[in-house]
Amino acid sequence: MSEPGFWDDSERSTRIVRQLKTLKNTVEPWFAALQKYQELQELADILNPQDNALYPDLNRNVNSLLSEVGSLEFKTLLAGEFDPNNAILSINAGAGGTESCDWVEMLFRMYTRFAEQRGWKAKTLDVLYGEEAGIKNVTLLVEGEYAYGYLKEERGVHRLVRISPFDANKRRHTSFASVDIIPEVEEDIAVKLEEKDLRIDVYRSKGAGGQSVNTTDSAVRITHIPTGLVAQCQNERSQHQNKQTALKILKARIYELERTKQEAEMLKNYAGGKKKIEFGSQIRSYVMHPYNMVKDHRTGYETGDVAKVMDGGLDEFIAAHLKLQKSRPK
Repeated sequence: MSEPGFWDDSERSTRIVRQLKTLKNTVEPWFAALQKYQELQELADILNPQDNALYPDLNRNVNSLLSEVGSLEFKTLLAGEFDPNNAILSINAGAGGTESCDWVEMLFRMYTRFAEQRGWKAKTLDVLYGEEAGIKNVTLLVEGEYAYGYLKEERGVHRLVRISPFDANKRRHTSFASVDIIPEVEEDIAVKLEEKDLRIDVYRSKGAGGQSVNTTDSAVRITHIPTGLVAQCQNERSQHQNKQTALKILKARIYELERTKQEAEMLKNYAGGKKKIEFGSQIRSYVMHPYNMVKDHRTGYETGDVAKVMDGGLDEFIAAHLKLQKSRPK
């Protein structure tokens, strides 16, 4: 960073500053915890057993250190190549019609709240609203340190069981939605997009109830013909900006597909290998009737506090799955 001309290339300098911040946030808390440990050890060594007044303070500081070390230990689970990156999160309605569209909107709010609680930014890149209510599909860019590392554990089908607010007879309904996560990758990743392999469609974006509708056909959808992967963006009024964002998402999706083509589990999340968004394919169930429970079928972790989870309380579920992945033999 001290080299002459470092700041002349804004894109490169921004990337390096971000890398530096990530490295500092990894190293500095460790040294701070080590220093606190050494200070507490010194205090314990000179502590007079008869001086009971200092014991509560010592215990309080030890507990605080244990909490800090626990957080540092958890970060070791986020050791993937792209874990520090921003995340591109997509939610799609499955079997269930209007019910599933409403479920997508509920999940959209849940992930937005999760991002807000961590101080991250969640930016809507593309959204298609349901015909009667809710959202058919939505794509978010979640910007924050280790956003992909955390959110990648949410990839899969999510199942909702509740009394339908759209059913006059108040019957119980089951709805499904799929969540897909890919990392936002740098512009210089080794993915070449040939113009002949791309189909670019321009259309007018649509908002809910006629709101937020662009006055020009600025929304862009790009299809990569060889893989069938699609990326679209309607967030910006400029067609050029939407095209650049859609290209970036498409590039990230192709890169992720290539990077994981040897891993059967990862392949299930992409074109030709996705699980159907229906019974028997869910990773997590959210039950609101006849009892309250959210259960992750991969780890067995569950809670009865559905309201907390729907308000973004996903930490325990994510931690449980990260630990499970870490414990599996390579």
